[in-house]
Amino acid sequence: MGLDMGRTVLQLDKFTQSVSGASQDREERLTALINSASGIDPDTAAEKTSDTKQRPYLAAEVKESLLGVYPPPSPLTDWVVAAVDGSHIDVDRHLPVACYLLNFGGCVLTYGAEPDATLFSEPHLATTQKELYITDPASNTGEEMVSGGLLGLVRTVKELETLADTIDLCPPHLPVLGLVDGSLVMWPLSGQAYRPYITDAIVSDGLLPVMNRLKELSETRTVALAAYVSYPRSTETINAVRCSLCPHNLTICTQSCNNRRSNQGPCNGANEFLDRDLFQRLLKPGWRSPVYKTNSSVSRDSYNEANKVYFFYINAGEEIGRVEVPKWVAKNEVLLSLTHGLVWDQCKRGQGYPVAISESHEQAVVSTGDRRVFRRMLADSLERQNLSGATSQKDRSKRSPWV
Repeated sequence: MGLDMGRTVLQLDKFTQSVSGASQDREERLTALINSASGIDPDTAAEKTSDTKQRPYLAAEVKESLLGVYPPPSPLTDWVVAAVDGSHIDVDRHLPVACYLLNFGGCVLTYGAEPDATLFSEPHLATTQKELYITDPASNTGEEMVSGGLLGLVRTVKELETLADTIDLCPPHLPVLGLVDGSLVMWPLSGQAYRPYITDAIVSDGLLPVMNRLKELSETRTVALAAYVSYPRSTETINAVRCSLCPHNLTICTQSCNNRRSNQGPCNGANEFLDRDLFQRLLKPGWRSPVYKTNSSVSRDSYNEANKVYFFYINAGEEIGRVEVPKWVAKNEVLLSLTHGLVWDQCKRGQGYPVAISESHEQAVVSTGDRRVFRRMLADSLERQNLSGATSQKDRSKRSPWV
């Protein structure tokens, strides 16, 4: 028997009724939190958020003001937006050979006196030992197969490499914004999920060299790098507000708080809110928040200084988006203004979402049908070489149910 839809819809109705009943109280609490935060001067916020590593929650570092607002800059005359997105077919343990497929889609959109658009799609089949495994250079035995979440991290690095190659070919006399979907922070590397040599391979040997390459490009021409997070669920700014309001010492904080809640006032005024809740109230369409510095352990401990990740929120018209940039963009007024203005322009053209990322996704996406065809092509190719293309019995039973 499948999912009982009748019983499920009753549970959903009960849940949404409880959400509706709490909404008025939630709006009043949000108003009170914003009013309290508006009374905190920037120096106090910067001092209190300058080192939050010991707190039991992730709070951004305040660099401009706690909750300021900034209007969009004047539009440019001629410019380029380049974007790259990726998808993949993971290693399938039910198949007789190990491999994975990466597919990168991208676009270069030129605006102004000579408008143009270029779209591309580039598949890459990974089959070698070097691509399929990350090996510990200090050991002959330590290795990790590139699959699942780790393959997602590898793909992110390859997306940025493809973006750098694409920007290299853009007209050098035009300002260029390079865009990727998602985050510049390799969040899965935080905590104890992966051993240190995995982090080194992904960050030190992969991510940072390509970000350094983009930074070097920006020193000879106007190039900015940004990542766009749609409908973010982050709480870094909310926690910066909580940290700035907190009158308690670290011992009480450690005993009373987690990443989303506190048992102590006035810190509990921030309970259950997301960053986007704040800026949905504060930002007009096209306006941005202050620039904050993420205190993620990945960016803080593994990235070199120039590439540590900063972020701001923007009212994209239909949603509050999070825009992440490396420090070399955040600290350059020209590049920061370029990023703000062109992200806003892209969102206007894309009905609330950057059109260049949307177009790149369309070029990169691997559909369910594509996955079936790839699987069949692999089996056929093996058989042409007189090799077995047989799958596991478990896989066969799922594809051919007999009851």
